Amino acid sequence: MTKNALFKVATLLLAVGLLPQTPVWGENQLGARGGEAAPNRRQEWLVPTQDQITPSRAVLFRPAGKGPFRLAVIAHASTQNRLARAQMPQPEYPALAAALVARGFAVLVPQRLGHGKTGGPYLEDQEGCDNAEYAMSARSTAEAITAALNFMRTQAFIRKDASVIVGHSAGGWGALALADQSPKSISSIVVFAPGRGGRKDDRANNICAPEKLIAAAKEFGEDAKVPVTWLVAENDSYFPPEFSKKLADAFIEAGDDKVDFQVLPPFGKEGHWLAEAGEEGMIESILANAAGLNLPGPVVQGLSAKKK
Repeated sequence: MTKNALFKVATLLLAVGLLPQTPVWGENQLGARGGEAAPNRRQEWLVPTQDQITPSRAVLFRPAGKGPFRLAVIAHASTQNRLARAQMPQPEYPALAAALVARGFAVLVPQRLGHGKTGGPYLEDQEGCDNAEYAMSARSTAEAITAALNFMRTQAFIRKDASVIVGHSAGGWGALALADQSPKSISSIVVFAPGRGGRKDDRANNICAPEKLIAAAKEFGEDAKVPVTWLVAENDSYFPPEFSKKLADAFIEAGDDKVDFQVLPPFGKEGHWLAEAGEEGMIESILANAAGLNLPGPVVQGLSAKKK
């Protein structure tokens, strides 16, 4: 069943009263699911999703003290492969999370619907190349990010303003759909190689319906208000720098030039996994130049970004 069909069925069931108007998991079941541990007060949480049945499994990291802390939400990558999604481990982005905690952020990494132990319906389906729904896919991801963001802002140790969204691949693609939010609410969006449909048929630099991705990027940029730092490694074979630059240019052309596009040095054998597998010092150095992360924090020398 396609995502459009899922939405139609859910709407019909709500209308006839066969789905609950409030989440069946219950508000008292959301929140922390255990004690804190190393590193960085790591704690498992359950947070809401746009689904009425399935909460998201998440990991929270935070600095010492009571806060309130600015919130950073990390949106993970995805895949069209159902089996791979079902087997996805809990995303944590340890180096990225640690670098953000060092800058004073509480960091939430929620696992979205249709992935791993979170399970539930996969609402981000991009469809096939012939009928790729890249804008709709991104907006579904953005809805998931927003549900987690809004819930965490009800916590006493989280500030209600100046949050940061950090997205990787499909998660970054969804983050771009939030660029029209108020900068007072979301102060910065940082994306690592955002997009959908990369490495079609598992071939390097082979992108599914690239013109539709560009059109969607232009759509997201039209009402953009939040500054975006757009990062891609030189050896990213999913959305290589040349194509990523086209996406960023389409976003900028439609908006008001709030994008800082950076090509980073090669990372390992596949640059697409820099955000997930990069070492802490490398990630810290990258974030030192990201817009909106204007709290004191460590700056590691030795990694310079090339801008194009």
